[in-house]
Amino acid sequence: MKELSVVTTSDFIATKILFLRDEKVLLDADLALLYGVETKRLKEAVKRNSERFPDDFMFQLTKDEWLNLRSQIASSSSPAGKAGWGGTRYPPFAFTEQGVAMLSGILNSPRAVETNIAIMRTFVALRKLMETNKDLAAKIRQLEKKYDQRFKLVFDTIQKLIKQEREIRPIGFEVGKRNK
Repeated sequence: MKELSVVTTSDFIATKILFLRDEKVLLDADLALLYGVETKRLKEAVKRNSERFPDDFMFQLTKDEWLNLRSQIASSSSPAGKAGWGGTRYPPFAFTEQGVAMLSGILNSPRAVETNIAIMRTFVALRKLMETNKDLAAKIRQLEKKYDQRFKLVFDTIQKLIKQEREIRPIGFEVGKRNK
């Protein structure tokens, strides 16, 4: 049971959430790991209940998206769509927050319930964090506008000092040149 608690921590789940097509998503293989099932079995359950997963709940990555993502993360050696030994041969499915919530309706083991709760809490925490960052960015912009003129004077003075420093002839001798 210890392994389950490590896998369902918010920190671990947050590392699996990606931003694709302006959505926060979890890939099918990561969800299978979290739920403790094979990716193949997760996909089978989703396909049996395809009417529950419209495009805004789940979508399949394009080959280009998958290749780009694979270049950013460690992945299997066989390229998407190519036969080879081991690994994913087709682009994965990406589940939005609503798609993950819908999974709770078709996967109802005790582990699935616990995992879904942890995933939903992580999505909420990320949403709050992103909102806080928006507020912080807005406050910084306000401060920049308020103090822009005061800092402009300071930055202009610093630029003048830097320019003057460049114009001053260095002290000492240059090797290979004769002093006059």
